[in-house]
Amino acid sequence: MRLLSIELYKIWHNRTSRFLILSYFILIFSISILSTINVEIGPIKFNLAEQGIFNFPYIWHFNTFMIALLKIFFAIIIVAMVGNEYSYNTLKQNLIDGLSKADFLKTKLYAILAFVLTSTLLVFVVSLILGGIYSDYNEFPIIFSDLEYLFAYAVKLFGFFTFCLFLSILIKRSAFALGLLALWQVAEGIAYGLMKWKLSDFIPQLSAEQVIVYFPLNALSNLIKEPFTRLSAIQNIADQIGEGFTKDYGISVFNLTIVLLWSALFIWGSYGLLKRRDL
Repeated sequence: MRLLSIELYKIWHNRTSRFLILSYFILIFSISILSTINVEIGPIKFNLAEQGIFNFPYIWHFNTFMIALLKIFFAIIIVAMVGNEYSYNTLKQNLIDGLSKADFLKTKLYAILAFVLTSTLLVFVVSLILGGIYSDYNEFPIIFSDLEYLFAYAVKLFGFFTFCLFLSILIKRSAFALGLLALWQVAEGIAYGLMKWKLSDFIPQLSAEQVIVYFPLNALSNLIKEPFTRLSAIQNIADQIGEGFTKDYGISVFNLTIVLLWSALFIWGSYGLLKRRDL
């Protein structure tokens, strides 16, 4: 608790971090605005809430997918809090004061865990409230089914934040670390394109789709698949035009394992960098 309180004190007393945290939490609660949106496509008019986006148990899938898109807010905080340690030499001062490199890393990991647990709890509460108001199904077995999406959401955030932590320790500068994060996303896309083009020529037994699932950012995106084509209205339209969906929307233990392994690797890599460097 002492290490966590130290880190939270630093974050909360940084004006930018405080603004990003408050903005993030406000945006989570603002998902309720979707209930007021009316969509008009020519003669077709409908309200989003009436399409079942807040129905149990679909809401667990929808909200975790949508709110996970906001994770960049906390990513900026994590990258900035490590970058500031190097920029203001507080890391060196902490080591002089008796904080070990392992303890330094623990402060960051504890803060990440606090972010993940708080965000997951908020998603649970917001989804429960919205579902209670708008859902057509209010039986307890239905309400609390599909809660594995919350677990996948927490794993997704933890994996992404540990990746950001690793990049920030590797680069030491916030802007460059965020830039590398963006480049990594582009690099995975290029690698996928190259594998689609040439991989089968070298290894006929392997496809690009079989390999790309092991890449970190792709593995994170595969944890919670898009929920929109799961809506009955979308599926009915697809069936009418002969393009039915056979997609598996469930949470895969395989994908969870890949992300958790990457998270462990990022933590191990972060500690290795700290251990080797003369700070």
